[in-house]
Amino acid sequence: MKRKEKLILRLDEIGESIKYSGNALALIGLGSVGIELSRLDDYSDSDFFVIATDGCKNFYIQNLVWLCSIAPLSYTFRNTKDGYKGMYEDGIYCKFAVFEICELLQTNYAEGRIIWMADGFDENLRVPRNTGALDWRPESIVWLIGEIVTCLYVGMCRYRRGEKLSGFTFIQRHAFTLFFELVEMTRPDNGIAKDLYAKDRRFEERFSKLQTLIGNFLKGYNKMQRVLVGICIAFFLAFCF
Repeated sequence: MKRKEKLILRLDEIGESIKYSGNALALIGLGSVGIELSRLDDYSDSDFFVIATDGCKNFYIQNLVWLCSIAPLSYTFRNTKDGYKGMYEDGIYCKFAVFEICELLQTNYAEGRIIWMADGFDENLRVPRNTGALDWRPESIVWLIGEIVTCLYVGMCRYRRGEKLSGFTFIQRHAFTLFFELVEMTRPDNGIAKDLYAKDRRFEERFSKLQTLIGNFLKGYNKMQRVLVGICIAFFLAFCF
C-alpha cells in the first residue's frame, strides 16, 4: 500500500475507533488530510481534531488506547494541554488535539474535512468560528522595509560584537520572516494554497522565481541534512555527558 493511501486509511481507522469509544462527536482532518487532499504526498502527516462530548475530553487525553489499538505507537509526546504528537511503528506521524464544542468555538484553525461525525453534529464546525489570530497584517510596505533594515543592522552589530547567535537570530530569522510578508504584499504567487499559520510552508511553490535567492540568504538552506546531523550530535553531547 502506498504511503498516501495508508495515511487516509489510518485516519479512517481512527474515526472508527473514536466512534466506538462512545465519547466523541466527530473527527476532523486538517491540512493535507483535510480539504487540501491534492497536497497529500509521501511526506505528509496525519493532522486532526477529536471533538469530544461534554465532559469527556480527558477520556482521550489521559489514555491513548483509542489511538494505539489501531496500530502500535513507537513514540508519543504531549505537546500541548489539548493534544499530542506521535509516531506509529510503521512510520505514520500524527499530530492531534482534543476539544469539546465550547473549546472548538474559541480555537482558530484552517478549514477541515469531516472524517467521521455522530448524528446531530454540526458539520459546519469544520470551518473555524474564531479567526482572530489570523487577522494580523503588516501596517504597510514602508513599515516592513524599516523593520527588515533595522533587524539587519542590529543583527550585524551583535555579530561583530561576538554575539553570533543573536546576530543569526536577527538576520536569518527575524528579518527573513518579515521578508516573507514583504513578498506576500509585493509579488503575485503561483496560485498555490498558502498556509495560514506558517508563511514558509510551500513558499518555493508559491514564489518559485525566488527559490534560488533563498540559498543566498540562508546558508544552511541547501545543507539541511548536514545541519540536522550537527544538531543531533550537539544534542547528544549536551544531554548525555
